[in-house]
Amino acid sequence: MRPKRPTLFGSSPGAGQPFINGRPCGVARRSGIRFANSTGGSGIGGPMNQSATSAASRTGEVHQPGQPFVGYRSGILHIESLPLHALAEQYGTPLFVYSKAAMLAALGAYQRGFAGRNAQICYAMKANSSLGVLQVFAEAGCGFDIVSGGELQRVLAAGGRAETIIFSGVGKTRSEMHAALAAGIGCFNVESEAELDVLAATAEAMRLQAPVSIRVNPNIDPKTHPYISTGLKGNKFGVAHEDALRIYRHAASLKALRIVGIDCHIGSQITDSTPYLEAMERVLDLVDAIEAAGIVLAHIDFGGGLGIDYNGDQPPAADALWQRLLARIDARGYDDKKLMIEPGRSLVGNAGVCVTEVLYLKPGEQKNFCIVDAAMNDLPRPAMYQAFHAIVPLREAQTQREKTAYDVVGPVCESGDWLGHDRQLAVAAGDLLAVLSAGAYCMSMASNYNTRGRAAEVLVDGAVAYLIRQREDAADQMRGERLIQR
Repeated sequence: MRPKRPTLFGSSPGAGQPFINGRPCGVARRSGIRFANSTGGSGIGGPMNQSATSAASRTGEVHQPGQPFVGYRSGILHIESLPLHALAEQYGTPLFVYSKAAMLAALGAYQRGFAGRNAQICYAMKANSSLGVLQVFAEAGCGFDIVSGGELQRVLAAGGRAETIIFSGVGKTRSEMHAALAAGIGCFNVESEAELDVLAATAEAMRLQAPVSIRVNPNIDPKTHPYISTGLKGNKFGVAHEDALRIYRHAASLKALRIVGIDCHIGSQITDSTPYLEAMERVLDLVDAIEAAGIVLAHIDFGGGLGIDYNGDQPPAADALWQRLLARIDARGYDDKKLMIEPGRSLVGNAGVCVTEVLYLKPGEQKNFCIVDAAMNDLPRPAMYQAFHAIVPLREAQTQREKTAYDVVGPVCESGDWLGHDRQLAVAAGDLLAVLSAGAYCMSMASNYNTRGRAAEVLVDGAVAYLIRQREDAADQMRGERLIQR
């Protein structure tokens, strides 16, 4: 691990704390870069200029997602206006760095798609649940899609409004239901008949009415990795399409429930429009049947799942996709319905990078290994899904060296601890690399395996860097543990 430099913030006890209440603890200036250790300030937002991004073509055959917010400027990899090597020097490695402008640009595509419509964009926070990230979307007017009581607490701590929260997930506990009802959330996306009954009993005991939408499984193949496919009959999510009307009638008979909508979510990292269009037709068929039975649905929730560019992937643009979907909705006569969507990965995935230091180069008879200080506990997607992340040097001059094929691996004691296979890299020990497209399902899935502390996180807004999560140490990990007292 590359240690962070001595702090520029002085030695006050609050220095280095992640954002909680919006009060900055200090700002330092060095080499024209402003560093801050909490959110609560403004910077120069927006993408890098054309000269910065055009240099990316000189990196060889490596595809570089994240542009124009992540790119080379004078041979140095930047995120917005800041060089990543300076952030690594300041905060140490491994280090997650996010572009605020990239997040807001991705959100802007959805907002354009829904311009003039009654719609609510709810950020699916399981993609990245760090408080500073949640704050960005709360301030941009987003609601939130949560899947646990812990996520509820995070949204409220980051300034999200309870009435804009949708609670999804197949295994809500009674205590989580109680907390969500007490907070006054906007809707429960119910995923089974048994859950419906438990929620009704919980709400009745609190003398409340629970707002509900039933998640329907349309049996549509999203053509994605099986672990992130959620809309097929063999998946655990939602109720079967053919059972939905009966379950809606049952929900309507329960006085402690108030039916507000219908929900469908078919998977994640979807790069083709066709599954969305097919699922929408199936859901609208159900809306016809449910409303014909006298049950009014105020909103239709089409979930999220739109993919991003990891390795030349070409998902449809969010605004173009929703122009097609809205045309179908209007043709079916449901243009008066409120629409809900829950994007996650597509808002944050390409906004983040993970900076890691090369520790050792280890040549072998069958494989050459580039051992870095980031690992599967920081970036679990390759080990879990065999996922691809582009890996590029922070200094473009490194690409002038002779390249060698390496497996990029971490220090964790598992053969499955790899970040990339057969990558052509020109590197030496001490060099810094950037793992791209690391804004989604990386930090939110990070662990302390091998008693490794979770990485620090920095949010960049133009020329300002905010430390939104301080690096964990062993004491942080052991704080809740106890030795046996004899």
